[in-house]
Amino acid sequence: MKIGGLQKFSMIDYPGKISAVVFVQGCNFRCPYCHNRELVLPEYFSRSIDENEVLEFLSGRRGKLQGVVVTGGEPTIFPDLPDFLLKIKRMGFYVKLDTNGSNPYMLETIIDRKLVDYIAMDIKAPVEKYGEITASKIDKDKILSSIQLILQSGIEYEFRTTVIKDVISYVDILKICNTIKGASRYAIQNFHPAETLVNEEYRSKTGYSSTELSQLEEKIKDKFKEVVIRT
Repeated sequence: MKIGGLQKFSMIDYPGKISAVVFVQGCNFRCPYCHNRELVLPEYFSRSIDENEVLEFLSGRRGKLQGVVVTGGEPTIFPDLPDFLLKIKRMGFYVKLDTNGSNPYMLETIIDRKLVDYIAMDIKAPVEKYGEITASKIDKDKILSSIQLILQSGIEYEFRTTVIKDVISYVDILKICNTIKGASRYAIQNFHPAETLVNEEYRSKTGYSSTELSQLEEKIKDKFKEVVIRT
């Protein structure tokens, strides 16, 4: 594992749990609106944190933290991810994994081995637009396989989409909703420009207005058990 950051305390990254957040360096997508270029683009990587340093910190926080979030970057590109998660689980923590869903084989492994308690999968766009939105060569079937694995996993999960006006349309969102219809939780995350975007041209783009987000929530709320709007 190449670990690029450790947030020692969070009350928002793992729903309902106080957690630490481990950020891995490296991603197989190049989403232009990504805020974490220091975890995606090698030219922005800082010195990696030794895995043992992270595990030592977590060991000392047993009884104080409830969970650990492993995010990135993209954690599933690392073959040793299951071993890392196992070490965290053995300390007694709940584990949440953030993923782009590009590696269903890894997801199946960690689900079968009961190494995660919560999965958050980013759905970037309708599958036919994935190449455009992620600026990457994508196997659409792998994305669809990951969705089905998560839906059938029996563990807590959420799907989430970052919405950018003039990039992700209402029609796009409705297509995504049809793909994951019946999911426990779907989160809409509004886009906000930042200096750390992978593609600086996206600093001129905006998210949806509060009124538009409310209208969107009204349109899709019956398709899921819970819809979350993150403004």
